[in-house]
Amino acid sequence: MKVHQIADVLFRKKTFDGGSHLESQMKRCLTILDVMFIAIGHMIGAGIYVLTGSVVRNQAGPAIILSFIFSGFAALLSAFSYAEFGARFPRAGSAYTYSYVGMGEIWAFIVGWTVPLEYMIGNAAVARSWSAYFDNLVSKSVSNWTLDTVGRLSDGKGFFALYPDFLAFFLLFLVAVAVAMGSKFSANVNTSFVFLNLAVLAFVIICGLTYADFSLWSGTYQDGRSKFFPYGIQGAISGASTCFFAFIGFEALATAGEEAKNPHRTIPLATFTSLAIISVIYVLMGASLTLMIPYDLVDPDAAFAAAFEMKGATVAKIIMSVGALAGMLNNLVTGSFALPRAVYAMADDGLIFGWFGVINSKTKTPLNATIVFTIINAILALVFDLQALVDFLSIGTLLAYSMVSICVIILRHQSHLVDGSATDYDNGGCLKSWVPFQGVWENFSEGISIRVAVAGLIFGYICLAIPFRTGIFSNAGGIILLTVGAAFSLLSFVFILGHEQNKSTSTYKVPLVPFIPCLGLLINVFMMVYLNSMTWIRLFVWLAIGIVIYICYGIRHSKEGQKLSKIDVHNEIMSRTSDTKVH
Repeated sequence: MKVHQIADVLFRKKTFDGGSHLESQMKRCLTILDVMFIAIGHMIGAGIYVLTGSVVRNQAGPAIILSFIFSGFAALLSAFSYAEFGARFPRAGSAYTYSYVGMGEIWAFIVGWTVPLEYMIGNAAVARSWSAYFDNLVSKSVSNWTLDTVGRLSDGKGFFALYPDFLAFFLLFLVAVAVAMGSKFSANVNTSFVFLNLAVLAFVIICGLTYADFSLWSGTYQDGRSKFFPYGIQGAISGASTCFFAFIGFEALATAGEEAKNPHRTIPLATFTSLAIISVIYVLMGASLTLMIPYDLVDPDAAFAAAFEMKGATVAKIIMSVGALAGMLNNLVTGSFALPRAVYAMADDGLIFGWFGVINSKTKTPLNATIVFTIINAILALVFDLQALVDFLSIGTLLAYSMVSICVIILRHQSHLVDGSATDYDNGGCLKSWVPFQGVWENFSEGISIRVAVAGLIFGYICLAIPFRTGIFSNAGGIILLTVGAAFSLLSFVFILGHEQNKSTSTYKVPLVPFIPCLGLLINVFMMVYLNSMTWIRLFVWLAIGIVIYICYGIRHSKEGQKLSKIDVHNEIMSRTSDTKVH
């Protein structure tokens, strides 16, 4: 196979015929409230009960409120892009589908393969945190029984947990049963938990603030560290990289696009409303925790319950613990809802085993994907340490969000129709008259120039981020990186501005393109650079497994590839028929 043929295979894009992007084997039964509460339910559990204690204790201290603001702003910028794609392509695959439409099959597979891992790790982390809260509520009876009966799994200082968490293991199976019973049933269960959890959070915020001690935020420690920034501003940024996972909820929301009644209106409204509500809650919860007790006394596993116990507020501790259990159960329902749908989207396109793409005739859910990935998910929760799981939470989300921002930039600056809607494209993708060397770009295929511009932008962002991550501002290497990064970023952005945009009015559109997606991409790249090296190593191992599956199975079974092959065969037959008639 020649190089250009390999490129055609790897970068072939998903197409929709007419209005078929709205057709689905699934049942379109979810309202705006249903979809919005899916996002809220998923974000509440992960952000408050899993991440807050860990980030306060180990990364940011009281500056976690800035971490939540930074990550919430970054999530908002990505949410604009998700809202546009969710309205135009309301499919279960979310970022995977958007990447397939905008960037091509190999990029879609990379994004699609990381999203299920993100959900599995997130679900496992929440299940273990649920178990920890319950164990704390019953005076460590569960952990003591397990250690006495089963014994230790490890020393608890590495990747594996101190003991096997059977409670988290079985909890994931119970939640999966509820999710497998149907989308509307799952949504109703989720909505009930959301109302309960919001009431508990309101109580916790008010009660926590009654113990507020603002001296915990002001002044310095004896070693000269700021009480508000005990880990410095870099700690707040590093915390934002981890906290960004807390906003993965609107990714879960996007996976419900194939089951929303009116996705063109539902997805954008639910996205922005849920994000606004959750951002306010996160900041208030982070403030109440860090004003109650010193950051270095925060329990990373059961932060709020332990804080109320230290203050002697037994009733508040019990209410908080019950609310935490309900909130994390809520989170597990939405996470378990989204996980099999992310897998189903890839299987339905033929990129992974088609058995995962089977929709059960009674429940109208991807039952096979639910069963298999719940088993994998439960094993993760059984043996891995909570902190090790938390460390790996954000990378897949940031990668997916970055790809969606890139796709918005590319699709807005191309000339051909991609969603089958009635659209006036004008001269989209053409270079403006002031752009130099237009003759050079005309020698390449259509769309290459905007892709080169985006690639240069990403390279520039990475060069800018490295000195901030490493703190090498003053030496020659840091200055060179900052100079190169600024030059590439500025020139690439100007080059993007030098492309005409197409005009689409059929659905919601991201405003201020390319400014908003480029800014969102900048923040995402910075946060990815701030993640630790082990997170990247684990990602590359997971991607290596996925690429093997894609090469051995996905390339040959891709429905988009089969569709193109049929077109090629049809064109060849028509060509031969035409030649025969001529002779």
